[in-house]
Amino acid sequence: MSADLPEFPAPRSAECPFAPPPGLLKLHDSGREVQRVRTWDGTTPWLVTSHAAQRQLLTDPRLSADIGAPGYPHTTEAMKAHAAEMRPSINNTDGAEHSRWRRMLTNSFTRHRMEKLRPEIQSITDGLIDKMLAGPNPVDLNEALSLPLPSLMICALLGVPYEDHDFFQEHAGVTNARFKTPEEAARSTADLRAYIAGLIEAKMADPGEDVLSDLGARIKEGVLSMEEAAPLGHILLVAGHDTSANMITLGTGLLLREPEQLAALREHADDPKYVTKAVEELLRYLTIPHLLARRAVTQDIEIGGETIRAGEGVIASLPAANWDPEAFAEPARLDLTRPAAHHHAFGWGPHQCVGQQLARIELHVVFGTLFRRVPTLKLAADVADLRFKEDSQAYGIYELPVTW
Repeated sequence: MSADLPEFPAPRSAECPFAPPPGLLKLHDSGREVQRVRTWDGTTPWLVTSHAAQRQLLTDPRLSADIGAPGYPHTTEAMKAHAAEMRPSINNTDGAEHSRWRRMLTNSFTRHRMEKLRPEIQSITDGLIDKMLAGPNPVDLNEALSLPLPSLMICALLGVPYEDHDFFQEHAGVTNARFKTPEEAARSTADLRAYIAGLIEAKMADPGEDVLSDLGARIKEGVLSMEEAAPLGHILLVAGHDTSANMITLGTGLLLREPEQLAALREHADDPKYVTKAVEELLRYLTIPHLLARRAVTQDIEIGGETIRAGEGVIASLPAANWDPEAFAEPARLDLTRPAAHHHAFGWGPHQCVGQQLARIELHVVFGTLFRRVPTLKLAADVADLRFKEDSQAYGIYELPVTW
């Protein structure tokens, strides 16, 4: 019976809130690649905890990202309520249709183009740290550094005025909230998409070198409608700053609890190869999109001795895969020298995060700069008093008071 199944998501441990939930790791340790769980609405999708099984399933065309498909395991009540009216976009389509959406963004988010932004990211990071050091002490790192940096960068990339950051950051919180009502979600979505549509219309009249101008050009060409472009801009704006901001805050909090690893990072802060490895390990350890990825099964699949039937749901727990001892030896140990680039922190398969190269470079710069410039940085609150984002689809910490 469903009442006898383990609940997903399981709560985090107060003793170690940076680690995946103990209940999730226990399911992984059972040795079963897939098993049923019970979610918030009483449905019983299959949970995939194995790194290898996730690589197999998340590239299998028999799994669909369509949130309106039978059996799709919705994250929230709001998502379930609005699933039928959700327009096709990059995050909920499959196959050739998904490839069409992704191609629209390929040139905007290439590694080469993102690398060109590194000097600007470095300059912004140094400026934010200068301002932080000149201001009140202690300070909330979220407000001082974690939110402004990725917000400034995604605004520049998309062509969104940064002075509107309070507006879109508030709506990002609603987008990622697990317990929002369908009415709250509808209002927030409508407001943010109307805002994006207005920006695109302005770009069509006066284009620049940014993603919203590119979308406006495609509308003029007749290959994209405004009803398609605005949701795409919404996705990019929210994902482009919120996940990176959470990663900066959560990663800093973790490092301040790991003095040996932090000392090594400070020592090698000028070594790009070391910092690159360190960022991949932090991404593995923390896994910000902790409740993704989710799929509906369109044809029966045999895996791990089980048959997952068409019309059932699958949740690939990215944190569980990133703590799979078959893929990462001693996964509970933070090791900044670990070769961890095969993690699933950006997902896996066709729906991997399109902006992952920008996120990586932001993290390279921040973690290579912050502790070098502020070597005495430390927490100004007990970890037990921090508010972790278990109520959000993007894991993080609401405020991180730091001092130096």
